[in-house]
Amino acid sequence: MSEHEIKRHNETLLLYHIVLPIKYRRKAIIQEVGESIKKICFGISERYEINFIEIGYKPDHVHFLVQSIPSMSVSEITMKLKSITGRQIFERHPEIKAMLWGGHFWTSGYYVNTIGQYTNEEVIRKYVENQGKSGEYEKIYDGQLTLFDTSELAPG
Repeated sequence: MSEHEIKRHNETLLLYHIVLPIKYRRKAIIQEVGESIKKICFGISERYEINFIEIGYKPDHVHFLVQSIPSMSVSEITMKLKSITGRQIFERHPEIKAMLWGGHFWTSGYYVNTIGQYTNEEVIRKYVENQGKSGEYEKIYDGQLTLFDTSELAPG
């Protein structure tokens, strides 16, 4: 079970599931490369406040379950993870660089999902829904907020 990060003015438990595919979906990860990724991640953990809870792989992609701090965005975590592991994999396994033209180990994209230790989306929905039963709670919106949909803000 993951532990809370306790700082001077906050306590957090931020967990992310990050999936990084290999460039061109090449099947480049074998056991030796997997072990290198694990060792590289230990170094990342020592240098940055990124804790690796779990690391797993298939030949063409890697799954990371990481914990970090609020001041580091998930895109920053992913960027550090991709750049450091990619560079060091090429240094430790030059044969892989020959498989991947263009100088990149990872694709430009990635997948990220947040993980809740105590809950999931359904539990949060029910919690918010039940707040209305106390008499003091007022629901002001029921739907999916988006950054670009301003139709509900327009006078009508």
